[in-house]
Amino acid sequence: MKLESIVEYLDAYLTIEGHPDYGPAHNGLQVAGDRDVRSVAAAVDASVASIEAVVGSGADLMVVHHGIFWGGSAPITGPLYRRLRPLLQHGVALYSAHLPLDAHAEVGNCALLADALGLTGRASFAGYKGVEVGWWGTFPEPRSVDALSSALADAVGGSVHVIPGGPKQVRRVGVVTGGGASFLREAAELGLDALVTGEAPHHAYIDAMEAGIHVLLGGHYATETFGVKALAAHVAERFDLEWHFIDQPSGL
Repeated sequence: MKLESIVEYLDAYLTIEGHPDYGPAHNGLQVAGDRDVRSVAAAVDASVASIEAVVGSGADLMVVHHGIFWGGSAPITGPLYRRLRPLLQHGVALYSAHLPLDAHAEVGNCALLADALGLTGRASFAGYKGVEVGWWGTFPEPRSVDALSSALADAVGGSVHVIPGGPKQVRRVGVVTGGGASFLREAAELGLDALVTGEAPHHAYIDAMEAGIHVLLGGHYATETFGVKALAAHVAERFDLEWHFIDQPSGL
């Protein structure tokens, strides 16, 4: 399959054009490839280790959540050079989707984690520059924060840290994966009982306790594996390709 066809489809499917993000040129095709695509590799981060694993796997296209360009132009030296070199040497293309993948209703990190927790009646929230990137939903029956924590641990396959600022029973829960603790007050103002995210700064503890909302931290990496897996599987099915996931957990 021609790379151009896949990129054109992904850009439209993820509404890449005009989607706000934290840096220019972060979403879409970041590195062009020089061959047709038969195999897709998904990874959370475009790190040297992940890129080398993708090249070693023989994949033609790498799809990531955290790409290699976050700010303006920079000298191609040091870590940036070590990331680009194997991609260019082996003709592997790199496609990145950050906030567009967090926000997506079908293959997005937040929506899929909300589904994994058993939340129903999803609605979007957590606005960033006019676009909502998170989802919240409701449990059919109220449950304890310990039960929610257990469900999150099962979903991410790891430990969970709880800031117990909310009520004894939770029903309305928001999900903003990765570093979504900045939406804590918005979640509280929306009347949510808990916010599920990946990581939080120190002051989030005070904010959560004073706002009356639980905050559950499942790990930045762990909460953001859902989207790239689902996106790669979606593309593979649509274009009759092979796909696999490169797991390089950070522990954070």
